[in-house]
Amino acid sequence: MSRRSSILKAPRRQARKLTPHPGEPTHGPLTAEELQLAVRNHSMPLEALRSDTTPAGLHYLLNHFDIPFIDADHWHLRIGGAVQRAVELSMRALRRAPSITLPVTLECAGNGRSLLRPRPLSQPWTLEAVGTAAWTGVPLAYLLTQAGVDDDAVEVVFTGADSGIQGGVSQQYARSLPIAEALRPDVVLAYRMNGAQLPPQHGYPLRLVVPGWYGMASVKWLSSIQVLTHHFDGFQQQVAYRYQQDADDPGTPVTWINVRSLMVPPGVPDFFTRRRFLPAGPVMLSGRAWSGQGAVQRVEVGIDGKWAPAQLEYPAAPFAWCAWSMPWVADAGDHELSCRATDASGATQPLEQAWNYQGMGNNAVQRIKVTVTVE
Repeated sequence: MSRRSSILKAPRRQARKLTPHPGEPTHGPLTAEELQLAVRNHSMPLEALRSDTTPAGLHYLLNHFDIPFIDADHWHLRIGGAVQRAVELSMRALRRAPSITLPVTLECAGNGRSLLRPRPLSQPWTLEAVGTAAWTGVPLAYLLTQAGVDDDAVEVVFTGADSGIQGGVSQQYARSLPIAEALRPDVVLAYRMNGAQLPPQHGYPLRLVVPGWYGMASVKWLSSIQVLTHHFDGFQQQVAYRYQQDADDPGTPVTWINVRSLMVPPGVPDFFTRRRFLPAGPVMLSGRAWSGQGAVQRVEVGIDGKWAPAQLEYPAAPFAWCAWSMPWVADAGDHELSCRATDASGATQPLEQAWNYQGMGNNAVQRIKVTVTVE
């Protein structure tokens, strides 16, 4: 049996013994396993949408396994495989290399999963698994060019120092990019976040940042880069992060971020329900929109189901979110606010989310319940 077939089949044999089965849909309440994931990872508070960049402590976070603690003085990045010159680089050498700084919006591929019915069992995101940071580091294309990529190269595999078991498979977290994507000038090996050293939870001392792709592609705690002349068949590539209709569907890979917009919830919240309360009168509704499929062309704001165009601002970079705003004169009573974006490809956020087995790529419109009071 080939390595690929064993990787693909073993998780299903093992996973059926687990209760509950990770990824298995359920109509029930949150499980203890989901709550464990929720306290280890966190989303971005929606009020942080007011800022162009998200502070490291507010930026969304999803780590599959334990956070590895790495001594950067003894750490090296290995680049090998289908290259003319295998290289090993220290952090000191990487910091001497040409660098770029790019604001990039990253979103988890499972954002919105907990809103699906039935609910796939995994990290129970609602809407806020997103953030925009300014990433500083070495363009990946520069290092690959220095190593000399072979003409028959197909993919580049990035392996992190974090390890564990998922789907019954022992592994280090690893993902690949097609060679054309890896050679894009904006893909960066980042060692700084918002001008400061990478925090341990965000991949210290070095991580990959792939603008426009869902966050699973931006491998943290990088330990090696391998250029391959064949397609990578690791678990996170061939089993996880797939658009599937059921457990036996091989599915299609998750790649680019779907168009999405979010609104800063106006007014003040009820502690438990998060329902919003605000006084009657003029209020400026605002938020952010982004897409990996092309620039955001339009944002519309819904007030009780009636849509009106918002004003867009230019993004700081092609794959950074853009700000939008729209004035609203709020009259007393209960209202539902929503927003939806359309990108250059013509894709528009759906009013209802199409279901898939792993709960990936959700981008249905946000809905906010507000009560407007007369003071």
